[in-house]
This record gives sequence, C-alpha cells and structure tokens, in this order.
Amino acid sequence: MGLTGLEIYKLLPKKNCKECGQPTCLAFAMQLAAGKASIDACPYVSEEAKAALGAASAPPIALVTIGTGEKALAIGDETVLFRHDKRFEHPPGLAILFPDNEGEEHLRQRLDSFRRLCFDRVGQIHCANMVALECRSGDPETFKAAVRLVTEATDWPLVLLSEEPEVQRAALSVAGEARPLIYAATKDNWEPMVALAKEFKVPLAVRGENLAALVELVGRVSGAGVTELVLDSGARHPSQVLADQTQIRRQALKRFRPLGFPTITFSTASDPAGRVAEATLAIAKYAGIVVLDSDDPAEVLPLVTLRLNLYTDPQKPIAVEPKIYEIGAVTPESPVFVTTNFSLTYFCVAADVEASRVPSYILTVDTDGTSVLTAWAAGKFTPEKIAQALNESGLAERIKHRKVVIPGGVAVLSGKLQELSGWEVLVGPRESAGIPAFLKQHWQSN
Repeated sequence: MGLTGLEIYKLLPKKNCKECGQPTCLAFAMQLAAGKASIDACPYVSEEAKAALGAASAPPIALVTIGTGEKALAIGDETVLFRHDKRFEHPPGLAILFPDNEGEEHLRQRLDSFRRLCFDRVGQIHCANMVALECRSGDPETFKAAVRLVTEATDWPLVLLSEEPEVQRAALSVAGEARPLIYAATKDNWEPMVALAKEFKVPLAVRGENLAALVELVGRVSGAGVTELVLDSGARHPSQVLADQTQIRRQALKRFRPLGFPTITFSTASDPAGRVAEATLAIAKYAGIVVLDSDDPAEVLPLVTLRLNLYTDPQKPIAVEPKIYEIGAVTPESPVFVTTNFSLTYFCVAADVEASRVPSYILTVDTDGTSVLTAWAAGKFTPEKIAQALNESGLAERIKHRKVVIPGGVAVLSGKLQELSGWEVLVGPRESAGIPAFLKQHWQSN
C-alpha cells in the first residue's frame, strides 16, 4: 500500500514555509497521502525524498495504453479491490475476435457488424471498443493483409493474437504505429517477443501456464526492459479464471510488483449464454481486456451495460446537464416539466413525455445528480433552487403561459415555489409513467 501521511512527513524538510500552499509540512504530507497534491509543490524536498515518494506513490497496477488518438484504451492504474471503497478507474476493453483466414469479404462484413456494436445507455454511447485479430492461417502474409484491412477500416485499438514472432513482425510492419497489444509472450518465445515490443514500442501480453509460472515469466520480461505488460494466467475455466483474477488483484494491491499489471481474459464457451456468463465474470473480476468470439448485439449489449454500471463512481451519480430540454416540436403553448438532473430520472420523464405525444419542455435542476425525493430530502431540490432555475432558464421568453409542472412526490413545494417564482405550479403525477394521462386530463383544460 502507499505511504501514510506520517511516513511522508518524515521525508519532508519540515520547514513549514507554506510555499506549497498548505499551512504546515504535516498538512502537505496528508494531502500527498490522499493523492490531492504533488511532491513537486515543495521547493525544498531532496532528490532522495522525491525518488522514495515517487516509487511509493506509483499505482499498484501499472497504467497501460493500447492504441492511439481519441479511441486509445487505457487499462490498469487501479487502487482498490472493492468498488465501494473508492471506484474502479478504467473500464475494460471489450474486444471482438476476428480470424484472419476467412477471406477479405467475410472480414469486411464482420467489421461492418463490429461498427454497429454501439448502444445508447442513459444518454451516453458505449461500444465494443477493441478488435482482436487472430492468426489462424499460420501465414505471416495472410495475417499482415488482414491487419492492414482492419487498420484501414477502423481506428479502434488492436490485439494481435499470434505466438509466432515472424507473424507478429509482419503485422507490426503495417500496424506498429497504431500501438497494438501483441499477444503473447510465453516461456518458449519470450525473448523474440520482448525484442519486438521494444523495437516497435508496443505493449506486450504475457501468458503463463499458471500464476507461479506467470510470475517467473513476468520477472524475465520486465527484467529485459519491457514494462507495458498485460497478464494472462492461462486459465480458461470460469472457476480458475475467478480465482486467478482475484489473486492477481489482491497481490498487486499488496505491491507485489510481478502481478502489478492489468489482465486479459478470453470467453471461450461455445454457446451464447456461456460466452456472456464468462465475459460477465471477467468484467466483474478485474479484467483489463475481455476477448469475446461473437459480434451478436444480444451478447454484447448486456456486457456493455454491466461495464457501464461497474465503472461509474458510486459516490457520484450519472447526471445530465442542468438545462432546458425540448421534447418534440415545442411551441409557446407547450407544458413545462421540472425534475432533477439525475440521468435515470430525466430519461424516464423524457420517455414518458414523448409517449404522451405532447411537445414539452423539461427543465432539469442541478441536484448533483440525485433523484427527486433524495434531492428534496437533502435540501437540493427546493423552491428557491427551482425558482432560480426557472428565472435563469429564459423560459419566460419562450412560452405564453406561466405554468410549471412539478413531480407529485414533492407537492409540498408548490405553495412556496409559486410565491417565489410567480409561476402557477401544477402538481404532476408521483411517477413519470402517469404523465400521458396527466396531460390528457389536465393540460388541455389549462
């Protein structure tokens, strides 16, 4: 684990000069321990202390980047075993497996299917985000041609699957600048694979026959100068994958450096349900990359959704921007609904307003991404905040009426809100599913 504040304090100059922005060196040490300050802020710290603090503050799991540009995948840099302790930092790559020996036309069709593996979840687009190209032909030129086709067709990161160094060299000659992950160095080929990783400056996957063999092999590879590594324990049966993935994470967080790297797993079941179950286990248990031999949206969608759910900050709800949203072709006579900026709340309200077929405005109030009742109980969804949002929204210039609909669960706010805002406050249904009936019964008469 990282150094405590007191351990860091012992390495500081103890001048209490305040030039770091903290009142004392002890306060600065506490900020360093919490990851809220940089040692560079201290102008008097010694180089020896910097070196010691730098090594101690390095993440227990190394950060590895695969690919380039906006779609580059960063994995690792994790610091906790359980999500509720803090959060998981980098969502795993979901790699779709492509063989190189099924012909150019079939590969193009598979790539077209791959590009459609993007889904709208709570207003965000999430995709399968890696291509795993496997050399099943055994021919370097065939693999090279397939790699060239893939790199020309997509800019998603690549995993190049072959244990033959000459095959990898052929592929890297056309894709090296794209920084693919080359898979895999084993006890039999690690030296030439290390040479390729160093020559082309790409990350390298290391596969052992078990955890003990993996630790030994990682020691050799890292000792040879390759530090961007992705680990594969060799396990394929779900129970062993679970055990190995858990042990790798546990030992990495204890600063056991040979296992301080992100991992790659493979979903190898022959049936769809089995593939999804294996990939689900891997996503839930710390995999940095999950390779799936399917481009069926029905299999990919639940995995994308699970990844989204696990890799959000449990202390920070998913929120939409607090502003005016227009549902349908709004007019000056359109109703105005007010809700919070919690994503699930907003999208439920938006869907039910759309179902009503009454073009409407939705004003989302900034409640730090909390739901209506939660925000009301916490004092974040108040008449004062709603009145301020109404006044600052510009809605008064866009509509002829001065009526606003609030959620039925917070009907108690209506009187004070009407007094503060000058708007007529209508109390809507408690659940957004009642919006179509509410509009039919009440809005037309207003």
